[in-house]
Amino acid sequence: MVSSDNDRFSPAEHTPAEVLVGRKLRELRTKQGLSLRALAGRSGLNFNTLSLVENGKSSPSVGTLQQLALALDVPISTFFESEPVEKPIVFTPVDQRPQAFFGSVRMQNLGRDLAGSAVQPFVVTLRPGMGSSDREIVHTGYEFVYCLSGSIHYEIEREEFRLAPGDSLVFEAHLPHRWENKGADTAEILLILYPSDGREEPGGRHFNIEYLKKEITLPGRGGER
Repeated sequence: MVSSDNDRFSPAEHTPAEVLVGRKLRELRTKQGLSLRALAGRSGLNFNTLSLVENGKSSPSVGTLQQLALALDVPISTFFESEPVEKPIVFTPVDQRPQAFFGSVRMQNLGRDLAGSAVQPFVVTLRPGMGSSDREIVHTGYEFVYCLSGSIHYEIEREEFRLAPGDSLVFEAHLPHRWENKGADTAEILLILYPSDGREEPGGRHFNIEYLKKEITLPGRGGER
């Protein structure tokens, strides 16, 4: 579960996530022949924000990574991994989990190099006040959440859910959502993303991919955030 030793959580022991993401973002963008401005238009992100991220001067939120992943048509895990060698079976010892830090959010990838990346499992550790982003997220497929320790708040289409240890949540990920640790203790969740294959959206609702790229995030509706 979550260690109470703050030193184990410190990103100082690892390559900063913003550096890894910046390198990978530039690599993916140039490989697809996109200018920074073209990627900004495709992802809906600000040009200056992308420039800071690509140069390793800004740590992106998980929501921003999801926007970039959809715009570039890659799994979110691509941003903090080396070139994968696809495997049909992936065994991940607890002390060898690939991980990256985004501010005070730690993401550990449990499915690194899985062939096809049809399922993207992560263990996400959040300090109090940390979450996906201050904007609502929309992406394709399904999202499954299982609370391992602490507590996590999810908001899905204005409906709020508080997950305590042992609680779970699964939903169609095209529904606007966001999540945050509103508690006083560090929280840890199992997050599994199951992207759409692009041919049919969850629940029989079909969305044009260009529409999704434009509507990937929605302005927050106020409240506590």
